[in-house]
Amino acid sequence: MQRPRNAMEIFKLLEKSNCKKCGEKTCMAFAGAVFLAHRRLDECPKLSQEALNQFAGKTPEHHDILEESSGDLLKKLKSDVAHLDLATAAERVGGRFVDNKLTLKVLGRDFSVDTGGNLFSEIHINHWVAVPFLDYILHCQGVPISGSWISFRELREGMERYPFFKKRCEEPMKRVADIYPELFDDIVHVFGGRRVDSRFQSDISVVLNPLPLVPVMICYWLPGEGMDSSLHVFFDKTADRNLDVESVFTLSTGLAQMFEKIALRHGLADAAS
Repeated sequence: MQRPRNAMEIFKLLEKSNCKKCGEKTCMAFAGAVFLAHRRLDECPKLSQEALNQFAGKTPEHHDILEESSGDLLKKLKSDVAHLDLATAAERVGGRFVDNKLTLKVLGRDFSVDTGGNLFSEIHINHWVAVPFLDYILHCQGVPISGSWISFRELREGMERYPFFKKRCEEPMKRVADIYPELFDDIVHVFGGRRVDSRFQSDISVVLNPLPLVPVMICYWLPGEGMDSSLHVFFDKTADRNLDVESVFTLSTGLAQMFEKIALRHGLADAAS
């Protein structure tokens, strides 16, 4: 059988009971996550082996799915943004409007969209940055940062996705921090982050601003007294009013992937030399 052309083909294989045992809210949500390569088909506990075999070895590579799906999503978001009054939107989202472009600071660098929906940036335009950036411009309510920090699971609809957030964001970041002790200094210097006083009794706390009204705080606890190290990511309690939780998830997992690349390029290379 050919690889699934859309989420509906995957959905047809499922029991459709919305049992939530996979961690998604509905079977349709799970099917969409599988199609986007955020989940694996065998993570459905009620799927028969026969159904699994239909796509065994036939699912496209992860990056191929993401390229196709992100391309369609980006086109839609760009089209929606092109219909906005960007000058008015700039005031709402904490950006500036100059020369027909709305510009925001993303990780300390300028990231812009013009009135035609075209993107411009001082950094590489990755899917995990571009989609939340456009989503933020479209749906940010402009709620001021409160200064109160909460975990991902405390965000609206965050509890259901937290196991996957932990697996794809916090755990990879922790592994990098364990191996690459200079990680946090690099975050501060390269991405416009800042060290803050110890929060939640952590040993290291760093705040990043991937979007103006959606700060992210990373707290790391060093190992000691028979305890393993740990790392947790926190958000301002207003985050889910300024950015959809799915985009918060995308942005956070993208950061984790970027930190892994930094470690491989610099930290691990130095350790091997």
